[in-house]
Amino acid sequence: MSQADRYGKTKKMADAYRKRRARAEAKRTAQQQEQVRRVEGLSVVNPHAAGIDIGSRSHWVCVAASAEPGAGLIREFSAYTEGLHEIVAYLRQHGVTTVAMESTGVYWIPLYELLETLGFEVLLVDPSYTKQVKGRPKTDRLDCQWIYRLHSVGLLAAAFRPDPKTCELRAYLRQRGNAVRYAGQHVQHMEKALEQMNLKLTETISDITGVTGQAIVKAIGRGVRDPYQLAKLRDVRVKASEEQIAAALTGTYRDEHLCELKLAFEAWQFYQKQLDELDTRIARCLSEMKQDRALPPLKPRRRTSGRKPNHPRFDVRAALYYVVGIDLTEIEGIDEMTALTVISELGSDLSQFASVQHFCSWLGLCPQVKQTGGRVRSSRTRPGVNRVAASLRLAANSLHASRGALGAFLRRKKAHLGAPKAVTATAHKLARIVYLALTKGMTYVRQTQEEYEARVREQQVKALKRKARDLGFEVMQKQTA
Repeated sequence: MSQADRYGKTKKMADAYRKRRARAEAKRTAQQQEQVRRVEGLSVVNPHAAGIDIGSRSHWVCVAASAEPGAGLIREFSAYTEGLHEIVAYLRQHGVTTVAMESTGVYWIPLYELLETLGFEVLLVDPSYTKQVKGRPKTDRLDCQWIYRLHSVGLLAAAFRPDPKTCELRAYLRQRGNAVRYAGQHVQHMEKALEQMNLKLTETISDITGVTGQAIVKAIGRGVRDPYQLAKLRDVRVKASEEQIAAALTGTYRDEHLCELKLAFEAWQFYQKQLDELDTRIARCLSEMKQDRALPPLKPRRRTSGRKPNHPRFDVRAALYYVVGIDLTEIEGIDEMTALTVISELGSDLSQFASVQHFCSWLGLCPQVKQTGGRVRSSRTRPGVNRVAASLRLAANSLHASRGALGAFLRRKKAHLGAPKAVTATAHKLARIVYLALTKGMTYVRQTQEEYEARVREQQVKALKRKARDLGFEVMQKQTA
């Protein structure tokens, strides 16, 4: 084949490729336009609506379905406080009563709180709900117009947001979680510095931030180097003897490692002070959320191993009892911190969830079935970071050795589903119990493992008899002595 023939063949292939690409592009554009026409053809449900596209420097606001630049119905406002008040005046000028906005980072919070305080109905929408037309041209101006259009025809659903007092409690508890994590990092720095000096304190005592560990670290910071003198600071509850601690504290005290130990210990103490302040604020917030109603006396606490180091410094169980009206720690697997996390994220009013199925779906603890052509392609749970779901999974994971019904359920599911799915299934059960407890005021009745196994056996016998009857057989149950 000559060079001219090869060139001609290559040119034909390129022309055919460009034609196919142009046809595919035209088909995709037509589909996008058809989807837009379907949305624009829907009847208006919210005539006094507005759509806002949130940004870090400016916010775009649309109050009517007009894309003409001179119409004055789409405007850009500054993200400064003065610009937020201009948005409020602009919305009132056009008679807007309901507003939809995307949850973009944390930039939506000031405008959302201002509009909510002034009496507007504000819908905080997940960004995935406003991007349903793939390939749609994307600018800030078009985004706010598209949000307005979807909101005006009633196609947007608001994200869950608890009441303002619960939001305040949630902010304090999340900040407390960050302080606990940061303090834990500095504990690791202290352990690293001790290991670099060959001081085996972490192998001798269980917690270097306990009474004995803090006393020894403070003495080392004051210049004490004698291992036997340091060992005399041992608390009587420590299992290791003074001789063992003295042997562990014989090492090389280098200045750079001592500096690292000193700074890490001071940083850990700083975060402990922050935890004390946050605990005070959390306790005050719970006292303000306390409901004015007569409640029976709180039952005595079941015997536990004592307060954990990172738990709040006040009686969380009693504070939550007077907020919710029931004791959530009676539910198998749920401790004080799990109950506090649930209330701080959800509040005590779950009326925004229509049913327990909606609640479990929002948590992402139920299967998300994807079916096409009569075949189930996937039934995995919805991915996402939900603090309530994570807390319930931790609570479910703690039931492996439980002798109750939920522990038996977890072990039974683990046998044929595996540990991860079994934990999710048990967390789903806990979510249903929590929902019924908060909405119906139902008290949890603890069942034993034997009662659960008897109920499961009865269900299996009924299913076996039904299946045998469908096949034309009859099952005779043998009576055992």
